[in-house]
Amino acid sequence: MERIAIFPGSFDPFTVGHESIVRRAISMFDKIYIMIGFNANKKPFFPIEKRMKWINQVFENEPTIEVRLHEGLTVDFCKEVGAKYILRGIRTSSDFEYERSIAQINKKMHPEIESVFLLTLPEHTPVNASIIRDIVSHGGDASLFLPKGLDMSEFKIE
Repeated sequence: MERIAIFPGSFDPFTVGHESIVRRAISMFDKIYIMIGFNANKKPFFPIEKRMKWINQVFENEPTIEVRLHEGLTVDFCKEVGAKYILRGIRTSSDFEYERSIAQINKKMHPEIESVFLLTLPEHTPVNASIIRDIVSHGGDASLFLPKGLDMSEFKIE
């Protein structure tokens, strides 16, 4: 049986921390879907088309990675693509508590789906999309926190 995982998030933007989690998980799974979801509680900062383009650029040489959009429950996307695993990164203890709650609800709804948590690398612990959006919105250089190879001019606010 193929080991399929999804890595869900809004990825607004996709950070070096996100990239690290996916790259470290590649050897664990036969296929990883990076699922860009819609969070009703968040107003998007970067257009979804740009986010999808950036993530595709980061993994253009990784045939086991596919970027998809999904509106709805993560577990429904799992069923749609045949995924049995939800991949999540944990930076802090508060991340763990939040992710644990979601994982337990997902498990109750769909017992066949397992959540897999990877701890972020220590150097990525302070990196989060909210801080990056703040840097960008104030004209700062966020390149240290974004995957290499992306066109940084696309991260400027006009």
